[in-house]
Parts: sequence; C-alpha cells; structure tokens
Amino acid sequence: YLFLLWLAVFSTHAINIYAGVNGLEVGQSVVIAASVLVLNIVQLFRIPEEFKEYRESHVQSIFLMVPFLAVSLSLLRLNWFPAKVFVGDTYCYFAGMTFAVVSIVGHFSKTMVLFLIPQLLNFLYSCPQLFPFIGIPCPRHRMPNFNASDGTVCNSFAEFNPDDLKPLGKLIFVVLKSLRLVRVCSGPDGKVQMSNLTLINFVLYVFGPCREDVLCCRLLAIQVLSSLLCFSLRFGLASYLFDVVL
Repeated sequence: YLFLLWLAVFSTHAINIYAGVNGLEVGQSVVIAASVLVLNIVQLFRIPEEFKEYRESHVQSIFLMVPFLAVSLSLLRLNWFPAKVFVGDTYCYFAGMTFAVVSIVGHFSKTMVLFLIPQLLNFLYSCPQLFPFIGIPCPRHRMPNFNASDGTVCNSFAEFNPDDLKPLGKLIFVVLKSLRLVRVCSGPDGKVQMSNLTLINFVLYVFGPCREDVLCCRLLAIQVLSSLLCFSLRFGLASYLFDVVL
C-alpha cells in the first residue's frame, strides 16, 4: 500500500516537473498512454481465460486509456511547436493521476514505474535543487533559455558561490562537476553558473543548442526507449526470474 501511495503521488507530479518545452508534456503522455494500451492488448492475448480477474482489469484500463489517448493526440496537434495551445498544471496533474489510476486498476503498477523512467531520472537529477536542505539554488523557472537571434534553445543556469553552499550541497556540486553531469561556467567574485538540474537541460548540455521541436523529439525518443526497455524487461527478463508471468 505504501508503494501504491508513493506511485499515486509521484505519478501525479512527474509530468508536471518534466515540462517547459512545446509538446513535451502532452508528447510524453501520449507515448506512455500508447505504451499502456499496447501492454493491455498484449496481456489480453497472453493471459489465459481462467485468470478472468486479471483480464478484466486490463479491459478496464483500456476503457480509461482510449479516450485519454484520443484527447491527448488532439491536444498534441495544437501544442506542438510552434504551439497554439499551452497546457498547464491542470493537464499535467490529470495525466499523471490517470496513469496512476490505470496502473493500480490494471494491476501493473511496477510496470508503470518502468514507463516513467525518464520522469524518475528527471526527479532524481533535480533533487539537489528541489530540496532546500541540500542548498543548491533553484530559480523560479528552470526552462531552457531562448536565443532570439537564431531561434534555438540552450541551457538555463543557476548562479551561486560554491563556498556559500551547505556541506551536502558542496559535495553534490563537486560530484556533478567532476562527472561532467552539468555545465559549469566561472564568473566574477568566485561565483559560478551551473546548468539547471533537469533532464531537459542535461540533453541540451550533451547535444548542444537546437530548435525547440528538435529538443522535444530527442526527449520523446528517450521516452520511447524507456517503453521499449520496459517491454523487454516485462516480457523477456521476467520470464527467467519467475515461473509464471501474467
């Protein structure tokens, strides 16, 4: 029950904190919803007739996912770069809670965690800025910066003096800098600029500035790879670990 409670809370907020690019919030929801729908259909073919309860749970999941996917696809058409419609907290919370509900109703909560790997990585990567006790400054907005001259987006930064950080913050900053997990630029008076700790900024750090739609495609590709990894683990590796895999 504690795991299901954690999943409900995390899933509800996961989409909302992994946002800020045209098409990303709806796009990731479409990929996850499509993956869930594929899972439900595959399971209806795999699960024997005698396991009626499990089959019915996947049917219920389909009833919830089909309208959600249809609405999200329509919204994605208007939310794609250059967006004519922008989504806010309402859709993000709605999408996250929908995924939590279908995974609990459909009895595949652990599989849903695998579908949410990019969101989980984004949360873990963001933790040093999200939790005040760590002490790394968190700007009000961590979205990428926009270059009006060439129409590209690039890293946004948090500015601070490493000497002013709390001990845990200093340690994490040194680790991130040493492992080259962030872009760090030196400034005057001992201050540094560190790229904000989001998966969006990390992809920009690795691949460099690009158009917003290109960035969104790269992020959605990570989401698709996460779903493919989930299916390989769910239907591949699991069969070697358990005698019966439903």
